[in-house]
Amino acid sequence: MSITLDTAFELDPRVSLRTEPFGALAYHFGNRKLVFLRHPDVVAVVRDLAKYQTLADTLTAIGVHQDRWPSFVSAVESLHSSDMIRVR
Repeated sequence: MSITLDTAFELDPRVSLRTEPFGALAYHFGNRKLVFLRHPDVVAVVRDLAKYQTLADTLTAIGVHQDRWPSFVSAVESLHSSDMIRVR
């Protein structure tokens, strides 16, 4: 699947986020994968994905500068491929 800024995502309901000093841990209770989210902005985006219509809307609402959007698209692609988030 090609991830775009117009795609709508949500945290998989089988994933739990635990806040840590470095960001957060994401644990998938279905496939038992553990992912480290190493930046507070990434944690905020992942937590709020379901609140907004698209990834671009989420990034705008969180206040992520557009220069950083390509790195967030890459992060979302990685989280999607590890089943931490899903398309809605």
